[in-house]
Amino acid sequence: MSDTVTRFLFEALDIRGAFVRLETSWQAMQEGRSYPPAVRNLLGELTATSVIISSQLKQAGRLTLQLIGHGPVNLLLVDVDHELRMRGMARAEGEITNTDVPSLLGDGRLVITMQPDNLPQPYQSVVPMEGESIANIFELFLEQSEQQSSALWLAADEQSCAGLFIQKLPAADRKDADGWARIHHLASTVQSSELLSLDTEILLRRLFHEEIEAGGIRIYEPRSVAWHCPQDWDKVRNMLRSLGREELESILAEHGEVMIHDDICNHVYRFNAQDIDALFDDGNLPPTTPAS
Repeated sequence: MSDTVTRFLFEALDIRGAFVRLETSWQAMQEGRSYPPAVRNLLGELTATSVIISSQLKQAGRLTLQLIGHGPVNLLLVDVDHELRMRGMARAEGEITNTDVPSLLGDGRLVITMQPDNLPQPYQSVVPMEGESIANIFELFLEQSEQQSSALWLAADEQSCAGLFIQKLPAADRKDADGWARIHHLASTVQSSELLSLDTEILLRRLFHEEIEAGGIRIYEPRSVAWHCPQDWDKVRNMLRSLGREELESILAEHGEVMIHDDICNHVYRFNAQDIDALFDDGNLPPTTPAS
């Protein structure tokens, strides 16, 4: 089953994990973008990571992961809410000649923002971006922030993005001193082609069949993941009103229309002179015509 994330737990070992594979939602995120393959794959790997981390959160809210660098790819951003509705984008400039992460992103920072539904202010962590891959960046961050060994295997192409995650929990060494090393070794045999093509149950059975046969793994119900990026005309109108009529008329005079591009969702909002007049007439709001 694609477009799901499934958590699992090795109960006798105190090791948890998750597997995500996205197809329809991932393809929707790419629509109209024309990302170079190297950029697309980085965004896909960050998307899989974002969904995995979001699926582990106990508090309802919205998680945003950003990799902000000084290389040809200067921004990767994925945003996931507690219902696992996601959106995201990449921003790249210049020619993409190298495909390794340090060359593409350059030096920069990892920004993790959690906006709980019941709090006005978000929690935010900003740390240097360290690692040779997207997986490595988050392995290092999780080990430093949570003081628990973590491992990620990620893959992405035009059709799918996927990720396998395992994490050592506090009682793991007491339950089985060799458990983490064993599970990590088994998980590390996974191939990118398997991540991108196999359903959860088949993948886990292929990797951990002895644990499954012994009844030592609990597999939770899968959760659906969806791309969710609806147009928001009211938000755009309010933003334009804040600019004032004089500024908007100046833009109209120069360009013949006011055009707003939503970078994250890739929506375009267009306003002609009549629409701008209506913005400042409470009794005559412009129609919510879908962008062309």
